[in-house]
Amino acid sequence: MRFKPPSDPSSIHGIQQADKHGLICLGTGSPANNETFESQSEDCLFIDVYAPTQATATSKLPVFFFIQGGGFVSNSNSNYNGSGLIEASDRSILVVTFNYRVGPYGFLTNGNQITPNNGLWDQVKALQWIQKHIHKFGGNPRHVVIGGDSAGAASVSYHLTRDRGNNHGLFVGAAAESVSFSTLLTVNQSQYLYDSFAIRAGCATTNSLACLRSKSSQELQSANVNLQPLPGAQNPQLFAWNPVIDGDFISEITYDAYKNGHFVRVPVIVGDDTNGGTVFAPRDTTTMPQMNTFLHDQFPFLSLNDLEAIDRLYPNTNTSCPQPGCRWRQVSAAYGDMRYKCPGLYINHQYNSHGETASWAYQWNVEDPAQIADGVGVPHTVEVHAIFGPNNTHGQAPRSYYPGMSNSQAVAIAQAYWTSFIRTLDPNTYRVANSAKWTTYSKHDMRHLVVNSGGRTEMVAMPGKLRDACNFFAEIGSRIKQ
Repeated sequence: MRFKPPSDPSSIHGIQQADKHGLICLGTGSPANNETFESQSEDCLFIDVYAPTQATATSKLPVFFFIQGGGFVSNSNSNYNGSGLIEASDRSILVVTFNYRVGPYGFLTNGNQITPNNGLWDQVKALQWIQKHIHKFGGNPRHVVIGGDSAGAASVSYHLTRDRGNNHGLFVGAAAESVSFSTLLTVNQSQYLYDSFAIRAGCATTNSLACLRSKSSQELQSANVNLQPLPGAQNPQLFAWNPVIDGDFISEITYDAYKNGHFVRVPVIVGDDTNGGTVFAPRDTTTMPQMNTFLHDQFPFLSLNDLEAIDRLYPNTNTSCPQPGCRWRQVSAAYGDMRYKCPGLYINHQYNSHGETASWAYQWNVEDPAQIADGVGVPHTVEVHAIFGPNNTHGQAPRSYYPGMSNSQAVAIAQAYWTSFIRTLDPNTYRVANSAKWTTYSKHDMRHLVVNSGGRTEMVAMPGKLRDACNFFAEIGSRIKQ
């Protein structure tokens, strides 16, 4: 199935042994050694279903279908345990997690020979499997809510805008945590990735595809590194592989899709963290040219005028310059807003502008002492540990999120909002007593829910500076192919 669309699994008669997680998908940058292949494989399209013990084939419980992140180059939230969400829902939902192909295995294309966006089609195939089989576990195929973080949230967005927003009936709601708008190339524009990958794999031949298919996984993995900059950039972007405009799954630039109303009309939650750019921007950024180079490497269609405008929107208030790293905060804020925060707010804005479906916006502002001490603030997708519960994310959760710690109440509040939305398509139905009523987003006051340290919640209007920045990024979004 290498470089091909997914297909239905073969039928197996009898009982399958399914008490262990399958291997996750090979990621870009993972070394081609035995340790990697103990946990990763090309044979990786597995689904995990978490269900309450009392669920039966007639229960018809709502289903939460979680799409993991990883920048489309790795499965970064693999094998998260859905039990915490089920407990938080009073055992009233099912949780489904799964793998999808990433890197060249999921997003390599050369035009007509390799179907573009196979990693996204893996997700569709999993959703179709849910439609056929989830009732056997007690789930309701007519009440599936999709969710995801980072690239998983970007995937949620691509499902909302798939086929120009035609509703294929695979889900009834969506929750996107730190949605990402990356640079979107066409199939032809992304040919350079295929060419460079083929060269690194030793397949610069007249029949390069046959050569690539003949290579072992180890040989391909040796070539699966992030080395090639986007056209017009100086250095490789943070995430080398991304979906492309193929005229089928993705028909237009993401900003254009929402502006034109080409999205599925279902209730949505879309939000981000306070400091979404800190874990990505180089800490040693000291000069304005360094800042501009980093931003241009991620978004190479930015013009000099665009970069100068960004510099004005994000003035450097650090008085320590020219000390090393004195512009890290500045570039972190610009990148975080441009890639994550403003796209999420734009989705909410367009849902309200087209006036047909409710959307809820949020900002996760829960400060963990260790993360504050490290300087990253409230970093990218940290809320996923609260939503799943800190005991269910393989020890990656901030210590303050655990029971009895300073931010444990924020976990309870997040789980209540999310499970309420999964169950009823409204985050308020089963919210924690005394937590804020989460009102729907309005383009007039732009109010969003802020979850603060200790679990304190409030509805807040968008600050003027952020509004100015997001308006600018929306104005240039189509031109810079976001």
